[in-house]
Amino acid sequence: MSSRLGRARTKTTRLYSFIFLFGVIYGQDNSNKSLDDILLDDNIDFAFDDSIFNSPFETEQESSKNDWLDNFTIKVSQQLYSQINHHRIPITPTLSIDRKRDLEINRLGTNVRYQNVFAPGWLLQASAQLRLHWAGDYQSEVENKNFEWEFRGNELFLQRSFANQTIKLGRQTVVWGETLGNSVLDVININEFRDFSIIDIEDARLNQWLLVWDFFGDDSDFSSFINFFPEFNPNPVRGSPFFFEMPFDLTEYDREGDLIFEVGTKWKRSFKGSDVSLMAAYLYENQLSFDVPSEAFKNPKPKVNDFVLFGFSVNRALGKLLLNLDIAYSHDVLLGSFNFLSNTSMNSGSSSKANRLGTSFGFEYAVNNNQNISIGIQAQKLTNIDSTPFDNFSGNERKVFGSWLARYSNAFNNGNLTVSSTLQGDLKGESLLALMDVTYNLNDKWAISTQIISISAADNSPLFLFSEDVRLGATVSFSF
Repeated sequence: MSSRLGRARTKTTRLYSFIFLFGVIYGQDNSNKSLDDILLDDNIDFAFDDSIFNSPFETEQESSKNDWLDNFTIKVSQQLYSQINHHRIPITPTLSIDRKRDLEINRLGTNVRYQNVFAPGWLLQASAQLRLHWAGDYQSEVENKNFEWEFRGNELFLQRSFANQTIKLGRQTVVWGETLGNSVLDVININEFRDFSIIDIEDARLNQWLLVWDFFGDDSDFSSFINFFPEFNPNPVRGSPFFFEMPFDLTEYDREGDLIFEVGTKWKRSFKGSDVSLMAAYLYENQLSFDVPSEAFKNPKPKVNDFVLFGFSVNRALGKLLLNLDIAYSHDVLLGSFNFLSNTSMNSGSSSKANRLGTSFGFEYAVNNNQNISIGIQAQKLTNIDSTPFDNFSGNERKVFGSWLARYSNAFNNGNLTVSSTLQGDLKGESLLALMDVTYNLNDKWAISTQIISISAADNSPLFLFSEDVRLGATVSFSF
């Protein structure tokens, strides 16, 4: 039961967990008709039917082509998001920012996934995304264009399965941890935080070039990975809600021939109604750290930092209730990685490090087949802070920091109508996000969803620039 619940919750987890996670730790530390449109049009009728001349081989070939097309899944969606609450945000006693009602997102997205078991034991999977940003979208506005487009390749891996093991090679993700939304162990993947659009957490995760080996034993399972080319969280997109103008540009990390890699392994044992896991990894922090440039008109150079992670996780199913717990110990993390600026970190030149002890725990309760309640809490603390006499830390780095998440969902009309609500804040009570989402499936292909998001934050919260913001969004999607 625990594994089924784990798979279900992954599909429903939202990006907001990550937005708040970064916010909390600040205080601490091109348009032609495609071939697919023609091939998939069931209304096409040919005037001449030459099927009587077909040989069995030709019939088999045609069938093979149809099977190949069946391996594609395509989803097209149009998104609109606006900030609808006109208000002012005080910066200083004499300065404030006018937050006008404004359209932020006007985006057409196409997601394509290909999955093919082309031979016994062999699987090829790939996915990609094309976005068109129409007039009014922040990415089109910053480029002063009527539309702007971007393409992103996501998954691309080959999997070989044997009797009791699998090997996957290519672009993929590895997810550790049991806790909903913000597990302290979910640090292997890189993520993109761009705006407040509501997307599944799987869409927020960016794939990397990995070799993953899974072994399934009678009593225990093992999973290991090698990241041949570690990547880092992308710098914020200019014009996005999380982009802040600075007198310099944030650059990407230049490896300059450096051979860096990540490696990790996990052992898992399943008992009746429970799973226990132990894990260890050598990693690089996903978030680049930047020193403030000492010279004018100079761009800061990003810094990377390697660290060691040890983790423990356990879940326990008690009827309809699933309890979960994650514990993580990280050795030698940069103190600068606990600052919040868009989705990057800035520090004052310090290379001071610390150890981090964190835990996340919570529960998921299935009231019935339609209703679910989830609670998640995360808490972290820095220890053994290796600071220099020139470092100027406030002392908050030594305090416990974290966030909490509560979610309720209910499905009606045979699952075609889903209503969900989410509350998330930090442990200090300085910020709160409230979300309401309503999704209606018109049929197997068409779906409509609406969201309303409200944020409140104290003046000393990293989310204070979004305080009193109210965002209204709508998405229409077509899948085939």
